[in-house]
Amino acid sequence: MTAHQAVAEDLVDRVIEEYFERRIERAERLGPPAAALWRRAAASARGGKRLRPRLVLLAHDALGGSDSGAAAVAAAAFEVLHSALLLHDDVLDGDLVRRGRPNLAGEFATDALVDGVGTPEATAWGSASGLLAGDLLLSGVHALIARIDSPARAELSELVDDAVFLTAVGEHADVGFSLGVMPAEAGGIRRMMEQKTAAYSFAAPLRAGAVLAGADRESADALWRIGTSLGLLYQLRDDVLGVFGAEACTGKSAMGDLREGKRTLLVAFAEAEPAWLEVAHLFGRRSLANHDAERLRAALVSCGAVASVEALIAEQLAQVERDIAASGLPESLRGELGGIARMCVERDA
Repeated sequence: MTAHQAVAEDLVDRVIEEYFERRIERAERLGPPAAALWRRAAASARGGKRLRPRLVLLAHDALGGSDSGAAAVAAAAFEVLHSALLLHDDVLDGDLVRRGRPNLAGEFATDALVDGVGTPEATAWGSASGLLAGDLLLSGVHALIARIDSPARAELSELVDDAVFLTAVGEHADVGFSLGVMPAEAGGIRRMMEQKTAAYSFAAPLRAGAVLAGADRESADALWRIGTSLGLLYQLRDDVLGVFGAEACTGKSAMGDLREGKRTLLVAFAEAEPAWLEVAHLFGRRSLANHDAERLRAALVSCGAVASVEALIAEQLAQVERDIAASGLPESLRGELGGIARMCVERDA
C-alpha cells in the first residue's frame, strides 16, 4: 500500500467514525436502548477487509480523480451499505455470530436472556434489533451520499439505489432457493450470486469511483462488467469456504450453510449424484451434528461437486483476466484489478 493509499483509507475510516459518533450522540438523548442500538451498529461496522472503499478509491485515483474528500465519503457510504446488508443477512439466516463474535442480534438476545426473558422472546428481540439497525444504516448510506458536493452526486445516488435494488432481488432469490419455494437450477443460482454480492460489493463501488473521477462512459461500463465478474468469483470462493473454511479464518461457522440448506452451485453440482443422494436428508437440518456435517462434506468431495466448482473458479479467473486485459483501462488499474481477482480465488477468509 502506498502512502497516498494509506492516507485515503484513513480518511474513509474517519468519515465512518464521525458518522457513527454523531448518530450515537443523537441517540443518547433518546435513552439507553437507542444509544445501545447505535453503539452496537457502530461496532458491527468496525474491522473487516474494507474492500468496497478500496475499490471506490482505486477507480477514482486511477482514472484521474482529484476530489479525495468526495471519494472518501462515497467509499464510506459503500462500507456502511455493506454493514447494513450484513445485519439484514444475519437476521434472514438466523445467525448470532459474525467475524467470530456475537453479532448485533446475538448481543441483544443475550442481554434479554440474562435479564430473564424467555428464549423465543429474546431471539425475537435480537432479530428485531438487527433488522432495525440495518434499516438505520441503509438510510445513512443515502445521507452520506447527499453530503457529496459534486455534479456526480445524483448519479451516485442512482447507482446506490440500483445496487440495493439488485441486492434485494438476489437475497430474495437466495432465501427462496434455501426454502425450496423457488427452483434452484445452476443458471438461477449464478444470477442470484451476481445480484446479491457482485452488484454492491464490486461493480457499484468501481463504477462510483469512475463516476466521481469524471471518467468516460466506456470506462465506467467496463468497470461494472469487470466488477460483476469479480463478484461472482468472490462468491464462488465464499461458498466453498462456507462449508470447508476454518472458522478461525472466516469468522463464521462452517456448519451454517449446511444447517440452513443454502443452495449454492456446490450443492447444485452434487444434487443428481448418488453419493449426495445418500446424505441429502441431512442437508438443511437445523440440529445438524458435527459428524453428519462431515458426511455431507465428504459427499460433496466424492461426487465431484468441489472439483467442479474449483474448475469453474479457474475458468472464471481466466475470463476475468482476459476482460481486464482487453478493457482499455489504465495499466495501473488493470494491474490492481488483476491482483484483486487473484485475491478472490486465493483467500481463506
